[in-house]
Amino acid sequence: MIGKSQLGDFLQARRSQLRPEDVGVPTYGERRRVPGLRREELALLAGVSASYYTRLEQGQSLSASSEVLDAIAGALRLDESERRYLHDLARADRHRPWGRRPAPERVTEATAQLLDVLADVPAIVLGRRSDVLAWNRLGHALFAGHLDRGAPDLTGQRPNMARLVFLDCHTRDLYADWPSKARAVVGNLRLVAAQHTQDTALHALLGELSAKSTEFASMWADHRVRACTVANYEMRHPLVGPLTVVQQTLSHGPGPNVVVATTEAGSPSRAALALLAQAITQSTISADPARMGPRARTA
Repeated sequence: MIGKSQLGDFLQARRSQLRPEDVGVPTYGERRRVPGLRREELALLAGVSASYYTRLEQGQSLSASSEVLDAIAGALRLDESERRYLHDLARADRHRPWGRRPAPERVTEATAQLLDVLADVPAIVLGRRSDVLAWNRLGHALFAGHLDRGAPDLTGQRPNMARLVFLDCHTRDLYADWPSKARAVVGNLRLVAAQHTQDTALHALLGELSAKSTEFASMWADHRVRACTVANYEMRHPLVGPLTVVQQTLSHGPGPNVVVATTEAGSPSRAALALLAQAITQSTISADPARMGPRARTA
């Protein structure tokens, strides 16, 4: 999914999404054959020659400096995440290691301890491709209670949150505003794909999602980038009903990320989470008679 023309594809997509009136470019009422800005108009705004920008967009120039990229980012009105993404794409086009087998992602002992400490908070550990590497009991119950809780321990069968969001009807129904969640997933995958161009497993995932979900394919083609470390979501849980959570990434960088879901103190959502915790505790006790008191076992 990240090929030689990916930088050009991104530039062309974002240029087509920027209207002349957005940046003060006069059109004098003329009919325009292409949506958005023309190449020469964008080049003028960025302070580069039209021929150079055209070569860059066509993938014929791989030597754009950081200053030029920043100028183009400013002309396109990119935010900070999109600006970093643009630089990542340019580096990927200049240095293209390919076909390298990525190292397996694992949960460190420190992260495992953090999950234990967060027993009362839904928490999951995600790899860079959105593979679920681990989750605590409440995280499993909130995000994917219909799946086997031990699934993250099976390397070949680990759940993948991006795959669940787009291809799993239970996860889709979990989010009241599913398109917002879906766009966040796609935006994050674009950032990761630009940073890990050699990750063949990631490319396989993107290809699978594009083939199986027309909605993913459409969102991917839109070239929107989004670093989503904090987001509010209204969820519709099949056991405890509606609740609003704040999903936050506690750690970010080259290793796995810990994502937690918190609720406002004293809110109905906090009560719903408490009810969910109670439900899974009772379910665990019922499934394991050894954990029941002697009177309960003999009743």
